[in-house]
Amino acid sequence: MIVVLTLLLAAVILAVAAPKVAGQAQMRERMARLGVSPARTRTIGDLEVLAVAGLLLGLLWWPIAVAAAVGLTLLLIGAAGYHARAKDPIPVVLVPVVFALATAALAVLHILNA
Repeated sequence: MIVVLTLLLAAVILAVAAPKVAGQAQMRERMARLGVSPARTRTIGDLEVLAVAGLLLGLLWWPIAVAAAVGLTLLLIGAAGYHARAKDPIPVVLVPVVFALATAALAVLHILNA
């Protein structure tokens, strides 16, 4: 279960991080609408990539996975807050909430499995 959830989360988070890190115009526009500067967008993308690395390395040593999952959970809660503040539709706000719950669950699974 831990491996499957880790790989799914890593794939999804990497898919949303790549356009941020690359400075893709469409991503910059979406983030600007949320009130996020290009520099902060890049930083968020970098943090997401680091979190993915932590999740994957955590398959070898669980404390790294817990740290990465907790950090990612907090980042995703922040994303939900930005979407809510921008008055995005409820489904758009709920997407990062669902992934935050999944990353929190992964941290708990690692702790219980330790």
